[in-house]
Formats: sequence, structure tokens, C-alpha cells
Amino acid sequence: MSLAQRLRDALGPDSVFEAVEDTVMYEYDYGLDRSMPDLVALPRSTADVQLLVREAHSAGVPIVARGAGTGIAGGAVPVRGGLVISMARMNRILEIDQANRCAVVQPGVVNLDLSKATERFGLFFAPDPSSQKASTIGGNVANNAGGPHCLSLGATVNHILGLEVVLQDGKVVRLGGNIPEALGLDLTGVMVGSEGTMGVVTEVTVRLMRLPEAVRTALAIFASVDAASEAVSALIGRGLVPSALEMMDKLALSAIEAAFHAGYPPEAGAVLLVEVDGLLEQVEAQAAVVDEVCRASGALDIRLAASDEDRARLWAARKGAASAMGRIAPNYYLHDAVVPRTRLPRILAHVIEIGQRYELPIANLFHAGDGNLHPMILFDVRETGILDRVLAAGREMLNACVEAGGTITGEHGVGMEKQAYMPLIFSADDLGVMGKVRSAIDPSGNFNPGKVLPTPGGEVAATKAVAAISAMAQDVWI
Repeated sequence: MSLAQRLRDALGPDSVFEAVEDTVMYEYDYGLDRSMPDLVALPRSTADVQLLVREAHSAGVPIVARGAGTGIAGGAVPVRGGLVISMARMNRILEIDQANRCAVVQPGVVNLDLSKATERFGLFFAPDPSSQKASTIGGNVANNAGGPHCLSLGATVNHILGLEVVLQDGKVVRLGGNIPEALGLDLTGVMVGSEGTMGVVTEVTVRLMRLPEAVRTALAIFASVDAASEAVSALIGRGLVPSALEMMDKLALSAIEAAFHAGYPPEAGAVLLVEVDGLLEQVEAQAAVVDEVCRASGALDIRLAASDEDRARLWAARKGAASAMGRIAPNYYLHDAVVPRTRLPRILAHVIEIGQRYELPIANLFHAGDGNLHPMILFDVRETGILDRVLAAGREMLNACVEAGGTITGEHGVGMEKQAYMPLIFSADDLGVMGKVRSAIDPSGNFNPGKVLPTPGGEVAATKAVAAISAMAQDVWI
């Protein structure tokens, strides 16, 4: 009996799929890479996941756990085929513990839905990636997701208290718990950001934060990116760490405002979206500092969100920026590198120069407060040879960020996209230790193979995936 038939017999015909028309949507995420799975299964419980893992392990089949597919680095792409385990049906909030300010959720719970559910208790889940309307807690855990408001509160790893994980032999282990500090090695921290390479997360205990008493959101308008960058350094230099500090350049602004009509000035060279929150007295004082520093750095104007509706509109446009880029080009390649804040002007000038040299428009949106750049290379996949130029430009950008003392990813993960760049920031010994940890937890190597750590053939697989996109371009777009 085939693996597919055994799984169907165990979980039901509506839970296991192998026909191309059913599995094709699982061959890609939000990035450029593509690779078809052999099977897709949608479990409803931890016991279902155990069965899937045991059967796949027995058959020697690769296993790729998948959330909502909003990742950008190819982390959910089944590069070696095998079984994709979609967590879409494991989407229940199991417990909200108001007293201990935590919640227990299944991995398929959508990020924003969790904060909506906890809002009535005066609580929220801090990590807020731009994809939070769709991305799931399990995917956030896999990639150690960030978001605009992680500047002051930290990324996903700072808000995960415990995990339930199915290991390669089908056994279930619990890491951490519902207490703030656990004894022993931080195995929960090891699992967060491991991109599904060591097990399948089936339950997550998250830390919840209290909703702030007051919030002030300001839009500071500048004539240039340099001037806005100067304001960022000056704000941090004053000892002020806003809850969010975002920058957008002129090209990004033109597309965002045309799409959302949120009040962004498309004629500006750059804007800063600055938010402070906390106690009312504290927020008023911080807002005054923001105003003073931005004006001293050359702000042409500073606009305060007059209401919750204004604030929501500004953030909806910022978080929907990627979709707005379709007004400029049908495709984009979004990078995710980090540099020291003081190097922002130099690196941005270099990014612009790279785009001009490769004749590629680049829109810049980034978490300026922590130096997390998101240059978006805009292109049309139908243009012959365009992907070679796009990828070459992306490589130059990453190299420039590393040379400036930065790193290759801040919140999107490594996946297929950036594993070849890992030696730029880690020594052979560093990578060897990571490989040993991974092998100790998953000796089979079947969990999400070909991801994160450099592997022989990894670059070849990525190249084949990109070639497949090129081959499909005429069918997809014409």
C-alpha cells in the first residue's frame, strides 16, 4: 500500500492529497522559489501530526511543515518533494490566561486573530509582521518573525514561553511552559527560528503584553532619505526607543498613497512613521521629543494621527505596502538585511546605485529603528533574463550590508534564499556546531531538508526553482 493510501485510511480522504491540481498551491510561498510536493496532509490534532511524521519517517520521505505560506525566503517550499503538513486546520486558541498574561494556541492561529481575541482582556501579542492578517503563529515561530513594533518589544523569540513539538520518531516533547523564566538550556529558543528543521510545532504558549494606556503616532516628512536617517540616529541618541520607527522612500510612498489614500505625501523624499506608547504622561513627553528631534533634523512637516481611525489607516497602508507595488511592476523581490543604524544613509545610497546599474527600480521600506532594510526590487518576470539581473542585484545588496557590519536577515528567515550566504556571517566552526545541534534533534535529516544551513546542491536546487519560474512566465502572465 502506498504512503498516500495509508495516510488517507488513517486521516480520511479529505485530509490527504496527491493530485497535482490539489498540491500545486503548496509548491511556493511569497518568495521566488518553487518546488512541488508529492503529498499534502492537513491534520486536525497533535495525534494526527504524530501519525504523519511516523509514517513519513518510516518511508524516508521529507517533511515540510507549512503555515499560511506568507514567508519570503522559501522556508515552506518542499525543495526535495515529500510530504507537506499544512497546519491550517489546527487553528484554535486553546486558552487565554489573563492572570499570567499568556495564551496557549495551535500553530495555525492567525497572528492578528490572537490579538483580537485577547483585546477584551486588555492584552495583545507583540510580534506584528506586515503579513499579520494572514501569517500564523506557527510560521512566526519558525522564522522568528518581527514587525514594526518589535523595535521596543523584541521579535517572536522574546514572546514564546513554551512549545509542544513532534520529533522525528513521532514522540511529543514539551519545551518551556507558562512561566517567564525556565531553568536549564533554552531549548525553546533553539526551536524558535529553526524553520521547521528539527520538528513540527503543534502547540505554542505565548507571552501577552498589556495594551498601552496611550499611543501617539506621528508622520514626519523629509526632503531626503539622508535627512530622515539623521533623525533616526538622533532619536535613538536621545535615549528614546519608540514602539515603532518606520521609513519609506519616495518610490514606495507614490505607490502606497495611490493604493490606500492614507495621507502619505507622495512628493516627499522620505517619511518616518514614529509611534510611542505607554502611560499618558510618558507618551506626551516622548511625543514632544519626537517633534523636537525631527524638526531639528530638517523635517518639512510633522502630522499627528488625530484619531484611532487615522492611526489604523496609516498602519494599514504601511503593512499593505507590498501589495501596492503592483502599480509599478507585476513582480518584486523583497530583501531583508540589517545594518547598524548609523550606516543607513551610506547603505541606502549603495542600494540605489545598484538599482541604477542593473536598471531596476527599487522601493525602500524598512524598520529604521533597528536598521532592518527591506529594499524591494521591482521587475516583470516576462522580460527575458530579468531574474538573473534581479538576483545579481540582490547578492550585491546583501554583500554590502554584511561589509557594513550587518547581517543577511532580520526577520524573514534564511530558508532556501539565503543559505548560501550563511558563510558570510558564520565561520565553518559556527556552522558545524549548528549542524550538530540539528542532527542531535533530528538524526534523520527529513525535517525541511535543504534549508537554513548550507548544503551540497542547495544552490543548484534554488537555481532550478528560479529557472522554473522563468519557464512558467509566459503561461502565468500572458
